[in-house]
Amino acid sequence: MREFISSIEGEYRRYKSLGEDAIRQVHEDELSRSGPGDGNSIAVIVWHLSGNLRSRFTDFLTTDGEKPWRKRDEEFEPRAVTSAELLERWNEGWKVVLSTLEALTDNDLSRTVTIRGIGFRAHEALHRLMAHTSYHVGQIVYLAKSFRGGEWKSLSIPPGKSEEYNQNPTREKQK
Repeated sequence: MREFISSIEGEYRRYKSLGEDAIRQVHEDELSRSGPGDGNSIAVIVWHLSGNLRSRFTDFLTTDGEKPWRKRDEEFEPRAVTSAELLERWNEGWKVVLSTLEALTDNDLSRTVTIRGIGFRAHEALHRLMAHTSYHVGQIVYLAKSFRGGEWKSLSIPPGKSEEYNQNPTREKQK
């Protein structure tokens, strides 16, 4: 049975799409621009998120989620990237998480997985990892929106359009 796993997988796909829609609105030279207060750039966030997804979801049920090959500190180094390089790194992480989720069943949710030597039920780890992913996708959306300003194309319900959207809620999950 995959009722719960399918729901989790759907949310990951939603965040992947949200991030991609935001990244598409950014000019290439903005990918490496630091955020406010010398914050992380979109490129740094993508490198970190991809590293996290690859590490946590490679052999999800059988090995520690913090892999010895991961160089987490390097993910946060400022970098200049092209759109193609950024999307390649982005897709590397998403490929691992989505293929792992496709292989899981609801029966796996009670299994124990390890992250940095600490055991979690798989469902706890999946919630933790979803929160981490959504946090960073939100940062990407925020940066992209701040770079576009008045040119920003809303990724959800535009301001002042709630009633109109509620008449035809096209982005809601169909039952």
